[in-house]
Amino acid sequence: MFTISTKFSVGKSEKKLAEAESQALPEGQYMCDAQLAFFRTTLCGMIEELLANAGETIEHLRETVTVPDSADRATFEEEHMLELRTRDRERKLLKKIQQSIARIDAGDYGWCEETGEAIGIQRLLARPTATLSIKAQQRRELHQKHFGN
Repeated sequence: MFTISTKFSVGKSEKKLAEAESQALPEGQYMCDAQLAFFRTTLCGMIEELLANAGETIEHLRETVTVPDSADRATFEEEHMLELRTRDRERKLLKKIQQSIARIDAGDYGWCEETGEAIGIQRLLARPTATLSIKAQQRRELHQKHFGN
């Protein structure tokens, strides 16, 4: 059987440390070197986990299993399709992670693409690939709800 990992998290102690550090910093030190280094480490950890999952999938798909029962074969094939769909979502996430690392390198990480305001440490801890502030994301989702993509 295979495992599907779609949630990436920072260790509790690391998360508490980052939260404590971010709350202790004055407003003007948002996205300082220490915070950028923390998020770079977090994003790189996510990449490692995604690549490990991809390696497991490759090994899992290489296994040749002969299943004589058609119902069992259908279940087996459905599991493979689900695993491939999950890896496709992870492939898209990998692209977002790489873009986030590029934003760190460019000095744009942590700032909303639309408004230029701070995204916020709490949002970035929850979703390190966020590119929009909560308000901008809500506006975008509302617009999509009313007008479609």
